Amino acid sequence: MARMIQAVCRLCRREGVKLFLKGDRCVSEKCAFDKRGYNPGQHGQGRQRKLSDYGMQLREKQKVKRIYGILEKQFRTYFAKAEQRKGVTGENLLQILERRLDNVVFKSCFVSSRSHGRQMVKHGLITVNDEKVDIPSYLVEKDDVIKVHAKDANLKRIAGDLKANKDRGIPEWISLDETGLAATILRLPERDDVGFPVQEQLIIELYSK
Repeated sequence: MARMIQAVCRLCRREGVKLFLKGDRCVSEKCAFDKRGYNPGQHGQGRQRKLSDYGMQLREKQKVKRIYGILEKQFRTYFAKAEQRKGVTGENLLQILERRLDNVVFKSCFVSSRSHGRQMVKHGLITVNDEKVDIPSYLVEKDDVIKVHAKDANLKRIAGDLKANKDRGIPEWISLDETGLAATILRLPERDDVGFPVQEQLIIELYSK
């Protein structure tokens, strides 16, 4: 299975914005973006060139890909699905990305980052409607119940992580049962539920060329 193996702190610096790819580290004094908020590489501190329209479109697409931790081929597949559905393509795309199981695990505050959520899913620690699902790209549906299924030692650690992560907030489309370490999908996510600034129209323009 293809996966991102780059140093993720460089990705934040390349996009010029915090992507919060390393969880708690991103809000600590160790954050590389806070220390070196310029482009990575030998000439990163040089004069910044003004981006062309294509450059802005490309950077927006790369930013969204990196936030959700997916590669180009899968992103194109999601875009094709979004085009085929009724409604606004950009909003459809963001809804599909938000419905990914690894993102739902993250949004439910079980983990501090999407990459950690992806790891939990792959290790078989997550069930959907009492069925083990180990595919991070699995798309949840309304009324699905996502639950942590692990040994007692792991459950205690995850419960502790949940308390620490709750300050991040639970989105309105998810209902969290903190005691049972379970999350219920109340409705499908909407555009306003994304939680970070994104100009999806730029992505549509890029793929429409």
